[in-house]
Amino acid sequence: VQLQASGGGLVQAGASRRLSCLASGRTFSTMAWFRQAPEKEREFVAALRWSGTTTRVADSVMGRFHISRDIAKNTVYLQMNALEPEDTAVYFCSAARGGKIYSSMPDPASYDYWGQGTLVTVSS
Repeated sequence: VQLQASGGGLVQAGASRRLSCLASGRTFSTMAWFRQAPEKEREFVAALRWSGTTTRVADSVMGRFHISRDIAKNTVYLQMNALEPEDTAVYFCSAARGGKIYSSMPDPASYDYWGQGTLVTVSS
């Protein structure tokens, strides 16, 4: 089982970036993105149930970030728009074997697998 995140890099404030997470080895019921900035705790960003019935986005990125998935490619995406320097962080992809209810999606303990992370740096 492997989660391979990609798409990070250096971008200017106001720009857009799309992160991808390829899941291999099995399918998952719930996938999510978290991020961790230097000297800060890991923070929930967005999650979705693979069935497409439920999505959740953190208030801090609501309206700017969007999570989606491509069933055929077994890939989840994080579209990030209007990036701000405060969005600078390592972004991690995570996955759970079971479907997660809305209230449990932001909890890192809900997830069974984690990718290696991809760094997004937003310059002002």
